[in-house]
Amino acid sequence: MLLELSAAFDTVDHNILLRRLQHTYQLGGVELEWFRSYLVGRRQHRRTSSSTSAPAFITCGVPQGSVLGLVLFLLYTADLLSLIERHGFIPHLYADDTHILSSCQPYASQGLLTRMSACIDEVAAWMLSNRL
Repeated sequence: MLLELSAAFDTVDHNILLRRLQHTYQLGGVELEWFRSYLVGRRQHRRTSSSTSAPAFITCGVPQGSVLGLVLFLLYTADLLSLIERHGFIPHLYADDTHILSSCQPYASQGLLTRMSACIDEVAAWMLSNRL
């Protein structure tokens, strides 16, 4: 099964990411403040050939095109690995693509489909609660 998130890098919630860095990865002090300064307070605007919008603060998303943006996204979604493995599947994550792998004998396909459905339901709930 392949799950592809659209605009995934743009939907990473800064507050959730910072809490995860602090609690899951035990970052604190100067290191956590460095990440906070990297994420919080960023602004963007839209420019067309004839006008530019007012700057707006960005409350979610990690910068794309840098190694750090990819690493932060992977840290943000790392919980998916154990969630998928709990259902007996093999996860493979690459950027915003998630592959969930398994195989079975033909006579066991209904059981595999049942487990797969339960896994997908839990992945969808996790994605929703993490704003992806």
